[in-house]
Amino acid sequence: MNKSELIDAIAESSDLTKVDAGKALDGFLSAVTNALNKGDSVALVGFGTFSVKERAERKGRNPQTGDQHPPDFGVVVQLVRIPACHAGGRGFEPRPLRQIKSPEPSGSGFFFA
Repeated sequence: MNKSELIDAIAESSDLTKVDAGKALDGFLSAVTNALNKGDSVALVGFGTFSVKERAERKGRNPQTGDQHPPDFGVVVQLVRIPACHAGGRGFEPRPLRQIKSPEPSGSGFFFA
């Protein structure tokens, strides 16, 4: 999905015009970018956390020529996703807790795992 398809989806699901949905998306991206530039992280419950991570310097090698060169390193933006949002997952549904009977008969009967 590209930006214009995302704007169309936002406009359709929120009863906004495409212009307003585009402004909302641009505002969201601007707010996330400004927070990351300050070194903050942006946590969206049910989706994931955007954060800034520093990539360590390492040596790289061109496999065709064997020449060694320094690969790109520095500061990168990282999105840590929640497990339910991965491709093939169940969308944005939270994973349910499993109820397992307690091995102790005197216990409360259930604990969550």
